[in-house]
Amino acid sequence: MNKTLQCGQFSFALDGAASLEPVVMGILNITPDSFSDGGRYQGLEFALTHAEAMIRDGATMIDIGGESTRPGSPGVPLDEELRRVMPTLYALRTLDVALSVDTTKPEVMREALIAGADMINDVNGFRTPGALEAVQDSDCGLCVMHMQATPATMQQAPRYDDVVGDVIAFLNARIDAMTAAGIERSRICVDPGFGFGKTVEHNYALLRGLGRIRDELGLPVLAGMSRKSMIGAVTGRPVEQRTAGSVGAALAAVAQGARIVRVHDVAETVDALKVWHAAMHP
Repeated sequence: MNKTLQCGQFSFALDGAASLEPVVMGILNITPDSFSDGGRYQGLEFALTHAEAMIRDGATMIDIGGESTRPGSPGVPLDEELRRVMPTLYALRTLDVALSVDTTKPEVMREALIAGADMINDVNGFRTPGALEAVQDSDCGLCVMHMQATPATMQQAPRYDDVVGDVIAFLNARIDAMTAAGIERSRICVDPGFGFGKTVEHNYALLRGLGRIRDELGLPVLAGMSRKSMIGAVTGRPVEQRTAGSVGAALAAVAQGARIVRVHDVAETVDALKVWHAAMHP
């Protein structure tokens, strides 16, 4: 497995050693319709305040998203996504934190990299025509995610023969395409795509299979389960009451081999990980 993940000006030690604490990626949605916090951080001042709070709470990466990918969500026009994302990205460049941009659009990728983004996080696995070309000559980190179908249709009837094996096969094919385009493996991490075309049973099979995904692909695994329906299905809690369940999911993901956790509740997750790490790795 790669010893480090190269993300622009940042380099994260993610070789899976027990002594290493995972990277906590704070979620900054600047959309009016995100499933969890839509509309709360749309204004630039509110977005900056929230990002600064997440950094104080221990986030070492911030993931900026200008297009909701909740189940059933429609796409956002290019100009609108750029209008949402770019001012926030430029404003956050003064902070000492890695900045990720969550997008599927090659044009947004290019503009984000010009602005200094350290990672591109693509839920479509860099399959959009022009996506690989947009990122191949940079030094940014790349998170390649598995998604069955599209956000508008992905939860209608997800099916797999072997969800862990199928996700590994998809990610392996995308990694091959990326390396064939000249992208170094040291820039790549993988995300199994919890909630993106999966049933509750699929999601928990993937959570249990994170170690297999890591070992077979030989790359760092990012897990993003925060506040998702898989948490509500187990706890019976509505989205605004899923903090404890989400922290539990993050701990389980790290225990199974994830090296990056993407979360809304940074302070709670960081504290829980510190206690878990102290208990497990004296």
